[in-house]
Amino acid sequence: MQTRRCRVEIRTQALEHNYCFLQSLAAPDAEVLAIVKADAYGHSLRICAPAAVRAGARWLGVTSVEEGIAARAVCPGAEIRILVIGGVFPGQAADLIAHRLTAVAWEPWQLDELQSAGRAAGAAPGSIPVHLEIDTGMSRQGVRPEAIAGLISRFAPASPLRLEGVMTHLFAADEAGGRVTAEQLALLDKTLARIAAAGIFAEWLNVGNSAALVAGQSRAIADLAATHGMKALLRPGLALYGLVPRFDPDFATCPASLESAHATLRPVLSWKSLVVGVRAALAGTAVGYNATFIAAGPMRLALVAAGYGDGLTRGLGNRFSLLVRGERAPIVGRISMDQTVLDVTNIPEVQSGDEVVLIGTQNGASISAFDHADAAGTIPWEIFTRIAARTERIAV
Repeated sequence: MQTRRCRVEIRTQALEHNYCFLQSLAAPDAEVLAIVKADAYGHSLRICAPAAVRAGARWLGVTSVEEGIAARAVCPGAEIRILVIGGVFPGQAADLIAHRLTAVAWEPWQLDELQSAGRAAGAAPGSIPVHLEIDTGMSRQGVRPEAIAGLISRFAPASPLRLEGVMTHLFAADEAGGRVTAEQLALLDKTLARIAAAGIFAEWLNVGNSAALVAGQSRAIADLAATHGMKALLRPGLALYGLVPRFDPDFATCPASLESAHATLRPVLSWKSLVVGVRAALAGTAVGYNATFIAAGPMRLALVAAGYGDGLTRGLGNRFSLLVRGERAPIVGRISMDQTVLDVTNIPEVQSGDEVVLIGTQNGASISAFDHADAAGTIPWEIFTRIAARTERIAV
């Protein structure tokens, strides 16, 4: 069936290129896990997870068991590891084991759930890998280092659980000076020593996001891993999809890896719609709900098949623009659920069927997720994940 034509195009070759570049930044001492949570940041897990695997990814990161099952359906290979970063919820452990997913855990009850499900499934001792998350200062998820003894005791020789990885989240890798990151890694170092003192040794040190990787911090992470006989595993998300995180303006030195990322990463997503129709409007004409825009003179208005129901931020009405024929066309009036009106008075020959670009490039002009985010007072992660499920994703 022909669709409404408000759609997202996903360039899988760009994603594969980005993964290879990010792995080159991490190599030779670290491996890169491809974050595909939240439907691959709104890009489509169905399209992006296999593309990452084609590029060489052996690890995929998802939020939930549900997302993990969806990822396993499109990446069934036994060699592909799928890490459930948000942990298990009550009653999910059996499904996690059945679909060969790997849980991140930090609460005692999560380990109890996994252990009970493993024993019910007849799992052999040490056959269910777990990544233990340490809270090194973000106060979000993770066990505080002083409470770790009660968790590592669950990885006894007879248990079906195996401590495969230790994880934390660097929450300020984009800040100048790197003081917070250094403090986090120092606390993690002490925690790893406590785990080793208990006679338990993990294989993977699972640390580092896009900012850490492109800012050249993988070396410090890999060195810390090596100190404890582990391998480093970094988890880029935004950079995988072609955007370099913004760093503190006072970031002292721009490392070569960051410069290279700006030059090399390719945007994966384009968001497009079309002009439904064009009409003339006289001075005094009201546009949209509550007449928040009144034409000051004669105008030409183009109706676009995209609205806040598709993920276009409603607050951008009267303060943003989209691309038509390679020109910026201002949004006039409030954005409706399914439609948006553009001022195309100064763009000649706009007509029904013309392509409209919400994110992407057209005739050399571009609109990025950062542009949307700046205008909406948010971040590009939210812009991507806000694009509605009804907006079709197409691999190109």
